[in-house]
Amino acid sequence: MASKRPDSFDGLGYRGRDDPLYGASYPVRSAGAPAEPQHHHWVTTPPDIPGSRNLHPGERTPQYDELLGEQGGSGVTAGWDAALPGGPPAEQLNRFAGFGIGLVSLFTENVLAHPCIVLRRQCQVNYHASCYHLTPFSAVAVIYAITKAQGPKALWKGMGSTFIVHGITLGAEGIISEFTALPRELPHRWSWKQLAGHLLLKGLTAVVALPFYCASLIETVQSEIVRDDSSSGLLDCVREGLTRLLGVGAPHSRRLLPLSSLLLPAALHAILRYAIAASVQRAALWLHQQGRKHRADPSNPLDAYFPELAAAWAGSLVADMMVFPLETTLHRLSLQGTRTIIDATDGVVVTGSGGSPLVLPVNTQYDGFFECLHAIRRREGGSGFYRGFGALVAQYALHGALLAAARTLLRLLLLDGKHS
Repeated sequence: MASKRPDSFDGLGYRGRDDPLYGASYPVRSAGAPAEPQHHHWVTTPPDIPGSRNLHPGERTPQYDELLGEQGGSGVTAGWDAALPGGPPAEQLNRFAGFGIGLVSLFTENVLAHPCIVLRRQCQVNYHASCYHLTPFSAVAVIYAITKAQGPKALWKGMGSTFIVHGITLGAEGIISEFTALPRELPHRWSWKQLAGHLLLKGLTAVVALPFYCASLIETVQSEIVRDDSSSGLLDCVREGLTRLLGVGAPHSRRLLPLSSLLLPAALHAILRYAIAASVQRAALWLHQQGRKHRADPSNPLDAYFPELAAAWAGSLVADMMVFPLETTLHRLSLQGTRTIIDATDGVVVTGSGGSPLVLPVNTQYDGFFECLHAIRRREGGSGFYRGFGALVAQYALHGALLAAARTLLRLLLLDGKHS
């Protein structure tokens, strides 16, 4: 007997693993068996197409006027789930809004804000500078001076290597999670064992990507004046990372610290940053949901997408602010002994007395993680850990402003599409 086609499906048209009928097969007539009456049943369940539904045998796609008749003949009561006359369905507009805001957020975070990341890292490793750039106003002045002296290219140096490091991080996380019992994502109801394994996975991923992160750091802080464009390429980050990992290639200074000295600060930085960002993001979403119970706006489809992006923005901001001293220490240890020449970040002398830009060598002599912490505290004070903090503020201010502007623009577009 042919099985009856099930009626309940998940969002993609397939049964989930928790369903008791998941993986159930439908009988197929074997060779030589008597033919049975032809009943057009589904053998596998096709995915639901947005704006349509899977039909039973003998059914047809309902027309637009029939949908209005089922809903009482009123287009207003249909809400955003019904198609609008003369315009695209509200579901498509909703998805377009989420995609547009997400794209703006991703582009701003990884491309437009890269000059702020470059300046922040240069300030963190420049222990010579008398100006710490704790406010975004002095940071913007230095960005303008460097651009005027070396061109706009100096602000986007190392951007390709940062994408490579992100890719290596994601790949390493997936591979480690696949071959171990460490969960890549936490379930809704997690246990402390699952949380510990999840955080351990983040730390191991940071350790695997550490050599390539060090190579990317060098590319972002090294001055364009001493960079050889003829011998530099997009995959230099991978080559330099493997060189440092295997200990081959051109010899570095004796002050170069082994990667084993950087494992603790790298793993600690990754775990703390992720834990803080995730906690703040969950708290922000919870507060938003609590507030929506009293002032929900069902006519605004952006509420389904923007709160998550805003919560992620707030979580990253708080996390970067709290781990900033640890990041400064990690960057100084990673750059020590690499013979890197950086730009001067003092606003007064950035163009030099003769009109030529100044560059400075990085000649630190830290013995390890804890010695670096004590040395910065003793010689530069507590504010020494926050060199370049103004660039971080400018980075997130730019990100937040463009995110809000994109939300406002897309809201206007959605309103125009609704009333057209």
